[in-house]
Amino acid sequence: MSNLYLQRHLKSQWNLENKFTGWTDVPLSQEGIALAPKAAEHFAGLKIDKVYTSPLIRNRETVSLILKNLGEENLPIVVEKAFDERNYGELQGLNKDEVKKQYGEEKVQQWRRDYDVAPPGGESLKDVYARAIPFYKENVEKDLKDGKNVLIVASHNSLRAIVKYLENIPDDKISELELPFGSLTKYEFDGSKYIKYNK
Repeated sequence: MSNLYLQRHLKSQWNLENKFTGWTDVPLSQEGIALAPKAAEHFAGLKIDKVYTSPLIRNRETVSLILKNLGEENLPIVVEKAFDERNYGELQGLNKDEVKKQYGEEKVQQWRRDYDVAPPGGESLKDVYARAIPFYKENVEKDLKDGKNVLIVASHNSLRAIVKYLENIPDDKISELELPFGSLTKYEFDGSKYIKYNK
């Protein structure tokens, strides 16, 4: 039995400013940095053997801060672009409330949460799934099968894609899934199936 931990990055500066971030490389906000010790507390008593994250600085900073607070700075870390946030295309850098005024709340909600609807010039969750899950199966799942406990620190939509795979969430239900900033989701893996747990 091995364990998988999915950690959403702490709040970035553009999250604080209510902007679509996507692939724009924005650092953590001071608020996000200040919450790192609390995020690290969620790992008390949990063993981590390997970490995966994306090249985006908000994800790498979250990894660094959590591992520093845990005194585990020497853990192996794999940085992989497949776990980047979705590309929000023309919306990147725009204020979310202003975009809602321009396009309507329903359309913006579809762009943000539906499985196969992409924002203008950007990626849908289906696109993110298509790049994240093959890498996950080939690498992370192999580590889990080898008995390693794995932590993935990533952005909202790459994690939503992974949870969709782990829990076999139907396309028309994935819009209901939200993972708050800094949230930790834990699974046990028995070699064939994933069991979500709250211990």
